[in-house]
Amino acid sequence: MDALYQTPLLDCVRRGEVATDIRLLAAQGILAPRALEQLALLAWLVHDTDPAIRVAAETTLGRIPPSVLARFLANQDVPDDLREFFARRGIVPEGSGTDASEPELFAAEDQGDDDEKPAPDEPAKGAPDGDERRLSTVQRLSGMTITQRVKAAMRGNREDRALLIRDPNKLVSIAVLASPRLTEQEVENYARMASISEDVLRVIGTTRAWAKNYAVVRALTFNPKTPIAISMGMVNRLIEKDVKALASDRNIAEPVKLLARKMMHAGESRKR
Repeated sequence: MDALYQTPLLDCVRRGEVATDIRLLAAQGILAPRALEQLALLAWLVHDTDPAIRVAAETTLGRIPPSVLARFLANQDVPDDLREFFARRGIVPEGSGTDASEPELFAAEDQGDDDEKPAPDEPAKGAPDGDERRLSTVQRLSGMTITQRVKAAMRGNREDRALLIRDPNKLVSIAVLASPRLTEQEVENYARMASISEDVLRVIGTTRAWAKNYAVVRALTFNPKTPIAISMGMVNRLIEKDVKALASDRNIAEPVKLLARKMMHAGESRKR
């Protein structure tokens, strides 16, 4: 199936960078990302090299009522390749569609042995705060396996995401970006961080929805950890004040500063 629909997690799966146990979770519908992403994962995993994963993906697809799936496929956000995949299986779009961001496409029983509910983004009343709460979160996450951390990255709260975005395991940090609960403000904060991997910054910079946000573009461009190719592709989107600041920033890679200076000179020439 052609890769028309892209998300950080899907890209990792398609590149073969995801371990068998985590692909199996995705095939079982347990990771529970956005419904559209889960369907695209299943459409990919039915062709997995591991027979158990192929069977699990087919089983999960079979649990979705055809009428529900047909209505979902009518949503305008569903890519053509996914519609074609299901059309070959006799399911075509029907009706006016449903919300493509809706995660409840799968029955609750499909969530496997994971009986944890997503943690709230705000601490409960009377809960410990500040350093005490952070220490508790660090201890909880540090005791998890990679698979559990991936699930926490996608289903946990804001504090979980803030810690797991720095996880040394690439799949865990990328899973944070696949969380349905992730906000643009969080993405902007991550784009400023020099303590996260280049892979995370690259995903942020190449995700169209986030790259439309000027604050994200500026944060990435001024982040010395951002891959040079990403930064250079964004310099021409900066306003004049930010271009000048970038040109003199000692922390920025020289090729990026040179491009900013060229833009400054070009702007000055046009004013004469």
